[in-house]
Amino acid sequence: MEQRLTMRSEEETIEFAQNLESEKFPNMVICLNGELGSGKTIFTKGFAGALGIEENITSPTFNIIKEYDGELPLYHMDVYRLDGHTEGVGIEEYFTKGGVVIIEWANTIQDILPPERLDIKFKVAGENSRILIVTPHGQKYEELCEDVL
Repeated sequence: MEQRLTMRSEEETIEFAQNLESEKFPNMVICLNGELGSGKTIFTKGFAGALGIEENITSPTFNIIKEYDGELPLYHMDVYRLDGHTEGVGIEEYFTKGGVVIIEWANTIQDILPPERLDIKFKVAGENSRILIVTPHGQKYEELCEDVL
């Protein structure tokens, strides 16, 4: 049930993230993929803001995982630098910690992702425009998409 959405500004991407956040649930996993500068971190900022997180959200490129306290804990990951080598990092532990996990460059760790999750691929379609390809995996995520999209 893949869906394509067009975002014409950062504000629209933030609004989309806020709409998804309104349907959040513990152990939610959102996997973001797309080239550098395509809007993955903007999406995360919008989601975090809706969770009530006031800290500045930046891509955790060097930390791999940043944890934030909000209505639910937010675990923001950027796994690009891991190049698929996840041994000893403990990423899988976060999938069941009761928070929301948002993973940038999730395609690089495909083999350890939970089978139920929401995949969002960001494609640059112009200076400010992005096409988001949203693919739910599992019933909870299909219902989420039905409610929000």
